[in-house]
Amino acid sequence: MNSKWFFALNFGAMLGCGLVAGIFYAFSTFVMQALAQLPPAAGIAAMQSINLVVINGLFLGVFFGTAIACFVLSGFAVPTWRQPRAACLINGSFIYLGGTVLVTIYGNVPWNDALAAVDPASTGGARLWADYLRIWTNWNHLRCAASLLATAVLALALCFPFANETS
Repeated sequence: MNSKWFFALNFGAMLGCGLVAGIFYAFSTFVMQALAQLPPAAGIAAMQSINLVVINGLFLGVFFGTAIACFVLSGFAVPTWRQPRAACLINGSFIYLGGTVLVTIYGNVPWNDALAAVDPASTGGARLWADYLRIWTNWNHLRCAASLLATAVLALALCFPFANETS
């Protein structure tokens, strides 16, 4: 495999993980706190809007493009899995895929779907919102940490030569 192409893919996946980590960090550190300070109906309506607007090509391109890059990197790294670079690529990729993508799909998205189904002004909506703020945000903390850790591990991979390189 062309080492320049592979380096670019590794670098791009690392940047994607970092960008996703930053998005989730913003939600964990101030967006959800700001929404929690609003009356429940306003917080719910704002989050419902966010959950609709986030479904766009730019966000999904980075989120799933990074997942595809990680999948490809880990696949190419498997034959040399005992080499430090390959181990970093495999571990960083699986951290992103499991801790970010799967947590989003199975942890955050079901809560987003439940929130989308409620009337923001309803009593049931207010009850769901209280749970949503706590549980969704905890899932978000996890995917933030996972994508940040994946960034670091993929960056570490760049410090090691390819298995077939001498320096």
